[in-house]
Amino acid sequence: MKKIIIIVSIIFLYCGIATADKKVKIIFEGNIDAKINIILYESLTCSHCANFHKDIYPSLKKDFIDTGLVKIEFRSFPLDLAAFNASKIAHCKNDGKFKILHSLYINQEQWVKGQTIEDINKHLKNFIKKTEPDINFEDCLVNKNLEDHILNDRISGAKKYNIDSTPTLIINEKKFDNPNNYKKLKKTLEKLI
Repeated sequence: MKKIIIIVSIIFLYCGIATADKKVKIIFEGNIDAKINIILYESLTCSHCANFHKDIYPSLKKDFIDTGLVKIEFRSFPLDLAAFNASKIAHCKNDGKFKILHSLYINQEQWVKGQTIEDINKHLKNFIKKTEPDINFEDCLVNKNLEDHILNDRISGAKKYNIDSTPTLIINEKKFDNPNNYKKLKKTLEKLI
């Protein structure tokens, strides 16, 4: 009986470790201990989110993230199936880094095109093949851990912060209106320093 308990315990422990290894990392940038924590809920097919990455993010990075004052977490809030699939690609390396995510937003017009999800997936696959050839596109799309992580981001954003549109910024647990106005964002962040 004692052997059975030990074997079951070892199997349980092993399964727990295997599950923990599969946990998807949150994509973030900045000082993990920064005084200001921003959570950005966004959808990869959202043109306003792409504008945030092109127009607002470079200044935010230079003024606050690179200086260690702000940590920003990128959370998935897909508004459609194409955004859901692209989010899986952004998380697929599971390294917590933002390179692929930024690339997908900055180059959104190269892959968000077509009349069907199959068309958009084809363009997304071609874009990824050129920019990140080591990513296995098909494996990423069917990865259950990625799906669960992305859907949990969306559900928790809706429940905890009443997110209903993208992009939405949460600054130190408070919703910030008008994320595409850098002047207002900068003023708000300076008050928190």
